[in-house]
Amino acid sequence: MKQKFLAVALSIGLIGVTLPAPARANDGLGDAHKIKHVLLISVDGLHALDVARFVESYPNSALAELSRHGITYSNARTPANTDSFPGLLALVTGGSPISHGMFYDVSYDRAIFDPTNTTCAGQAGNTMVFDESIDKYSGNPPLSLNVIDPAALPNRLDENGKCVRVFPHDAIRSNTIFEVVRSAGGHTAWANKHPAYDLVNGPSSQGVEDLFTPEITNVNGFDATASVVCTVADDQKKVNAIINEIHGLKHDGTPGRGVPAVFGMNFQAVSVGQKLAKDNKDGGCVQDVDPKLNGQPGGYKDGSGTPTDVLAYGLQKTDEALGTMINALKGQHIYDSTLFIVTAKHGQSPINPVKVNKPGHFADLVATLPDAGTNPAALTLANAAACSTGPCGFVQDDDVALIWLPDQSQTPAVAAYLNANAGALFIEEVMAGDEINLKFNSPLTDSRTPDIVVQPIYGTTYTGSSKKNAEHGGFSFGDTNVGLIVSNPALRSRTAKTPVATSQVAASILSALGIDPNELQAVRKEGTAVLPFLFSDDVGR
Repeated sequence: MKQKFLAVALSIGLIGVTLPAPARANDGLGDAHKIKHVLLISVDGLHALDVARFVESYPNSALAELSRHGITYSNARTPANTDSFPGLLALVTGGSPISHGMFYDVSYDRAIFDPTNTTCAGQAGNTMVFDESIDKYSGNPPLSLNVIDPAALPNRLDENGKCVRVFPHDAIRSNTIFEVVRSAGGHTAWANKHPAYDLVNGPSSQGVEDLFTPEITNVNGFDATASVVCTVADDQKKVNAIINEIHGLKHDGTPGRGVPAVFGMNFQAVSVGQKLAKDNKDGGCVQDVDPKLNGQPGGYKDGSGTPTDVLAYGLQKTDEALGTMINALKGQHIYDSTLFIVTAKHGQSPINPVKVNKPGHFADLVATLPDAGTNPAALTLANAAACSTGPCGFVQDDDVALIWLPDQSQTPAVAAYLNANAGALFIEEVMAGDEINLKFNSPLTDSRTPDIVVQPIYGTTYTGSSKKNAEHGGFSFGDTNVGLIVSNPALRSRTAKTPVATSQVAASILSALGIDPNELQAVRKEGTAVLPFLFSDDVGR
């Protein structure tokens, strides 16, 4: 058995010649109750407030059942900016961009080259794009083939000086729970919204055995996220995959290795229901469109988190899907041996609709300042925003603005200029210099770290879009305070108000399976702890 264990680990390049036996949890859930499986669910956009209101309003719901024998962490926060990439990587690496190095699905790296620069000639530096645009497409209108097109990927020089493509999994600097579990002989599976979520495979590229990534947004083609109804239908593809995996099959229903040790998916319906200014505005969703939702606003009715009908539909359908998973686990008699985790990669802001402010893209706002055409700092920022390829910087904005400058020596001047114009630019805080270095690796030594991060006034999204009234990506309370329930029939119900980070989920998953969380590089680097109370002596008593 030890030989098999070692052979599997070596085959995916995760360990050296020797491997210490994994440490088992000493008490509580991980040891006494023999957890065999962990089902990790990200309900994107789900706030702690959403969980509290839904459980209170629907005592017979799936979320209510999970909370009745689980720990609800009501003060859980994401550890960094709330784009989907760092949000998911917190859950599966146990760290933040300090360790995994990812700030956004579309970001910038001073050490890579444009996809067309296949010899890595010239000065390094280019946007790093890992969204729906890197898919292979076919047909008219285009339909994703649900695989990555290597020609769309950036290039880098490898350790041998060879110019090679950078796949999403190559960009991660720390390993994932899937790699660690697989190295211990466990079966792994995951489902997500873009082929770019090859990300979760980790640096070995081998972490997830059964990866299912149906594209939700086709470039210049059908976009399911224009309607909560079509988003629910898209989520159901992944729900079906989970049900198949609970039955020991692969995601497509073909014979598999058995129930995965770690598996899960993300839901988009709640996030879409929060964002939409008007459901199915363009009429592209024709699948069982509900006339009570079609054309209606999404989001919340008030600052107390009362959902609109569009958002309520997303919440209800997601909960029903969670219920089918619970029933499937019970039907397979593995509910008691499964740790069921419901959380979110990110929240969404603003909750209060009167706070919505969409003044336009950040660089466009800067361009309207009286001295924008002459001030060197404004011109430097304009050049970064206008850069389409090559080592000339980049500006990424949502309800945050991440800025990579073409000349890093201009950082102090640009930061000072933005601070001086904070009112006109709807800025809450400008992070640069020491403020960046206190939270992230220095941009002077880390090729990925932005030179400047702008957090706008709460409710502001740097866009002029009429389609969406909420977004994520920043550091606001609405973005970062997410729902988190960790459930198993052996656990007694409690609400923990202790501040926790979603990165602690990764450490807790491994501990529940009897594997040392320190097998995760990010856990070691950042000192990530397991979630409190989960493995206490009083759990389940």
